[in-house]
Order: sequence, then structure tokens, then C-alpha cells
Amino acid sequence: MGKINAKAFGLACGVLWGCGMLILGLIDAASTWGDAWGEVVASVYLGYTPTILGSIIIGIWGFVSAGIWGFILAKLYNKFSK
Repeated sequence: MGKINAKAFGLACGVLWGCGMLILGLIDAASTWGDAWGEVVASVYLGYTPTILGSIIIGIWGFVSAGIWGFILAKLYNKFSK
């Protein structure tokens, strides 16, 4: 089996999750559809409010957290697949 590039995998996870969080934050800001979701996310990611600025904040938080976890996951995969 091949090795996973940990930096590239972490970056891909960060971009995907960060964009997803940004989009869901914008949906929550624009409608009442994501109210329950917004409450849960606000308890996990500091600074989130259902506004455009809050959506940007959660996009950044999502990018950073998923990037770190993706990097760790790829490193563990490479270590255990030997």
C-alpha cells in the first residue's frame, strides 16, 4: 500500500470541512433552517454566531481543526500500514 501525503490530506480535509462550515453558517444566518445546528456548533467552535462574520469565523475554525485532524489521521495511517 502507498503512503498518504499527510500535508496534502490535512489540507484537503481542512478545505472541505472549512467550506462546509462556511456554507452551513451562511444558511443558518439567512434562514431559520439551521438554528439547532447553529446552537450545537456554537458550543464547539468559539465565536460562532448566525451572521456573515460568524460564518467566516466558523469556516476558519473548521479549516484549522479538520486540517490538524486530517494530518494526524494520515500520519497514523502511514505508521500502521507498514
